[in-house]
Amino acid sequence: MFNLDDKFLDEIGLGALPESEKPKMRSHIYETLEMRVGMKLASGMSDAQLDEFESLISGDTTKARAYLNQSDPKWEQNPNYLKAVESAKRRAEKEQREPSINAVIAEYASLRWLETNFPNYKQVVAEELDKLKAEIKQAAPQILVDSNENQQTDQAS
Repeated sequence: MFNLDDKFLDEIGLGALPESEKPKMRSHIYETLEMRVGMKLASGMSDAQLDEFESLISGDTTKARAYLNQSDPKWEQNPNYLKAVESAKRRAEKEQREPSINAVIAEYASLRWLETNFPNYKQVVAEELDKLKAEIKQAAPQILVDSNENQQTDQAS
């Protein structure tokens, strides 16, 4: 769908952030987008759907695996799942930590569930991302000023 990389930060006016700040900003953008999309989708879910979805994203791999086994018994060979695993391994290696395969399983199960129950979820993500990008572009000059001030304060300490 999209990559939260340096090119993305350039696009929204934050390419000049110090390298030490970029991972934090990408993480903040991702979490904000995830929250907004979640709120938008949740507003259209029944209580039963909300409970089921929450059980998948809770990190309980037993429920995630049960859902995947029922909906796609060969999910562990699915190219999208394998790609997600490889991506998680690369990120973990870059961040010098162990990959969380359980997190990959939970995320993959929740995405499969969304594809089944809310086929327009990618459109919702795109709409919310466009809104968030516009907000960040508007605030980017001030974010850069604040970041530079924080960096100067840190260096003076």
